[in-house]
Amino acid sequence: MSRIKAKMLLPALMEMDYDGVMTKLRHFASTYPYPPTIAEIAVYPKMQNEHMENMKKWQEEANKVSEQTKQQFRVQLEKLIIQKVNHENNKL
Repeated sequence: MSRIKAKMLLPALMEMDYDGVMTKLRHFASTYPYPPTIAEIAVYPKMQNEHMENMKKWQEEANKVSEQTKQQFRVQLEKLIIQKVNHENNKL
């Protein structure tokens, strides 16, 4: 590999997960007779999904709310929806 090619590839490789790349490289080398492309061995660190973390936290909080409170909320929400629908229908 030339120095120029190495300079081009190093930044992309530095962003990857070393252990994951090595695992894929071992598998690739034992399966195929030709050298892999970067895309074939690329493994990037898993990024934290804040939305999923928030959903889990909200679900845990919701599990702590009593069924009676949830039912009261549903009733109030249904009343509000009916009021809004009636209000919109009266506009027409």
